[in-house]
Amino acid sequence: MTKKYLDKVYGARDAASTRALYDSWSDSYDAEVASNGYATPARCAEALAAHSGDLSEPVLDFGCGTGLSGLALKLAGFETIDGLDLSAEMLGQAREKGVYRNLSQIEAGVPLAHAPGTYAAIAAIGVIGAGAAPISVFHTLMKGLAKGNKLVFSFNDHALEDPINEAGVNEWLDCGAAKLLFKEHGPHLPGIDLNSNVYVIEKE
Repeated sequence: MTKKYLDKVYGARDAASTRALYDSWSDSYDAEVASNGYATPARCAEALAAHSGDLSEPVLDFGCGTGLSGLALKLAGFETIDGLDLSAEMLGQAREKGVYRNLSQIEAGVPLAHAPGTYAAIAAIGVIGAGAAPISVFHTLMKGLAKGNKLVFSFNDHALEDPINEAGVNEWLDCGAAKLLFKEHGPHLPGIDLNSNVYVIEKE
């Protein structure tokens, strides 16, 4: 019987434990989330495409996991996608999908290696929230954008329960450092009755 992970993934843990969990989950991740109707990658990719101009410009898929987010971006029309993730095993699964130009492993909490403006957009799909990355990662991603670049990201219902997450976004919006282009609440993992907000914001 295949081991299930969705019932434990939303618990708090440190970066090393998170990496270990996703390494262990890598072989069965796609099947488990697909069986629960994982909808957020396509919702994010379609929202970003609708608010983007040239889809040939490079996109960074941050926390790409097994590549379901990159596949959704490719299906939405994006042509050049790079991926970053903590888990080497997850990156191995992503590599097999053949949708990425480059894939690299990263350490938790480190600054992004690229210069702002390298990517027209960054995607952080299902990355920030309970059992995953803290809201500090959102600020790191915003610093990796140049004026006019976009960030698409999602907060599932567990992430939305903690006010610190949307407060972090509003720090940028309320002072005019970024503007909200899109926000929609909808299905995330219908099989476990979990929804998510999808956002697209543009750096000012």
